Amino acid sequence: MNPRTLPGTLVQEIARAVADLPDVAFLRPGLAGRLRSAFSRTDPDTGPADGVRVTRRTGGAGWQVEIQLVARSRARTADVARAARSAAEERIAAALPDGRDDVRVTVVVTGLV
Repeated sequence: MNPRTLPGTLVQEIARAVADLPDVAFLRPGLAGRLRSAFSRTDPDTGPADGVRVTRRTGGAGWQVEIQLVARSRARTADVARAARSAAEERIAAALPDGRDDVRVTVVVTGLV
């Protein structure tokens, strides 16, 4: 890995860590996930993580990780967002011990079920 790219599996690991939290109902699917039929869905262990988007920050100084999720209505939204951010930051710290300061994580709770 060079400093200009993130490991491809890191996005998958972040998605799995967040989706496995008890008060997260699911990651928000992107347009492709909504249009894809149930029979052609990709394997969740290797397929795209629609609810996690990674982009370069303005000016190329670091990364922006945006997580969009739907929470369970029994939980406080702020607590779910904090737990998701913490889980993502732990995965990033494990994968990028020297570069974790260059990554900013944002969590958006888009709905409740």
